[in-house]
Amino acid sequence: MNTTNDTPLLRVSDFSVSFQMYDSALEQKELKVISDLSLTVYPGEIVAVAGSSGSGKSLLASAVLGLLPNNASIGGTIAYRGEILSPQRQKALRGKEIALVPQSVAYLDPLMKIGPQVDGTKKPLPTQKRRKIFSRLGLPEKTERLYPFALSGGMARRVLVSTALISDANLIIADEPTPGMTLEQALEALTIFREMAKEGKGILLITHDIDLAFAFADRIAVFYAGTTLEIAPSKDFQTGPEALRHPYSQALWRALPQNGFVPLSGFQPYAGHLPAGCLFAPRCPYKRERCEKEAPSMRNVRGGEVRCFYVT
Repeated sequence: MNTTNDTPLLRVSDFSVSFQMYDSALEQKELKVISDLSLTVYPGEIVAVAGSSGSGKSLLASAVLGLLPNNASIGGTIAYRGEILSPQRQKALRGKEIALVPQSVAYLDPLMKIGPQVDGTKKPLPTQKRRKIFSRLGLPEKTERLYPFALSGGMARRVLVSTALISDANLIIADEPTPGMTLEQALEALTIFREMAKEGKGILLITHDIDLAFAFADRIAVFYAGTTLEIAPSKDFQTGPEALRHPYSQALWRALPQNGFVPLSGFQPYAGHLPAGCLFAPRCPYKRERCEKEAPSMRNVRGGEVRCFYVT
């Protein structure tokens, strides 16, 4: 992969999402949940998005696909193959060139058997391809004749993964695809994603399984309170905190069980109660006065990108 010359499949630039809400006094207010978020996915790579719940990972997936609710307002840009994704273009590409592995199994139609749901409207029907994918994911052939209520949680999750794997999409957005799977099943699913990347497709992998992301992703994007704090090669996370740039990324590394299980004091701020300046400043052991007053921009440092004034 040549990220210098290639046009990104997906480029998210200075992106923001706000919702029009009503408070207890029935007064309308704007609740910003994503701000200044930037990300790229190139052909042939897997970009994993890591971060705690509420950091904006799944909202980004919905935004790319044009699935945000009507009370959402967006800023910045999302482009696919260099062209802005307008609502009309999102609708035209959704399920065709851009495919989603949704987080919720509620996306499965309870009134339709699994086989036709996975096959979709493709002609001729990709029955053999689907059966091969089912076999690799540990799904018995009879799964195609079942309704969703007859599936276990892990089976339903693997069916959702198969809907994207069988597609001809160039960009796959996988939103927490592995919960409910055994380790062997999760490894097989991610191996198939890796094979798709080798074919020139781009994978945006949203996950809490950071260890798996380290093993399969090319780059890791760290989200916090609705923004991007760091984007780094996955090998930097495998090397350790000295290779990482942002204090939050280093804290995530130290919080892993094999790295000491060291918790980070404090908590991620809630939308509507975000601090002025750097969003991580209230928890940062290296903060200075400037950090509490001014929000840093993303900048290139040591082969990665980081949102911090003082990292070198």
